[in-house]
Amino acid sequence: MSIKLLPLVTLAALSAAPAALAQEVDPIAATRLSAELFDLGQAQNDALLMIAAGKLRKQAEARVEVIDRAPERDGPAPRENPMAPLTWESMLDAASDLNPDDAQMAGLIDDIRAETTKGVRSGRVESYASIRAGGTDTYRPLEFSVGVYADVYVEGSGGADINLYIRDAQGRLVCSDTDISAIAYCGWQPDTAQAYSVEVLNKGRVASAYKLMTN
Repeated sequence: MSIKLLPLVTLAALSAAPAALAQEVDPIAATRLSAELFDLGQAQNDALLMIAAGKLRKQAEARVEVIDRAPERDGPAPRENPMAPLTWESMLDAASDLNPDDAQMAGLIDDIRAETTKGVRSGRVESYASIRAGGTDTYRPLEFSVGVYADVYVEGSGGADINLYIRDAQGRLVCSDTDISAIAYCGWQPDTAQAYSVEVLNKGRVASAYKLMTN
């Protein structure tokens, strides 16, 4: 399948999916995929890929229960206002900016903006925060179901370098993601009931806003 056909197939599949299927979308997996699609769309100046990313992220966010949970900080909060993490709205705005005079593209974007997602929320958690350059934010205690695969996803803004560490109740490292990117992900299967801590590190030189998602 050519790369030009990929966004059309993606959009068609998402549009045709029944409500029952939409309820089964994994918010973390969909959010990660939407970030990859959007980055690819930007790199190739492909508005359809960016639209597919925005549609997928909108579906993912509709499946999440948003809570306001402040992290423990190792220092003061950043004074500056860092760029906000990507939203489905900003993805669609960026796609529109690529082809502002394309009426068909504009109609497609308008349809996605107007869509409503059916079904109940999944009960997963999403929270937003800002972190200073070189700072560490810690979330604890976080409990995950025994025997059920656990996911933690963090997405920073702009050119941030976000690292992620998961530690068990004894402080032992369970999982980490330390590559140089604005995205960090950890997944593991808890074998005992205990409280975990999630550490978000900003290894970049500027402050970053980020969103954190868990299952």
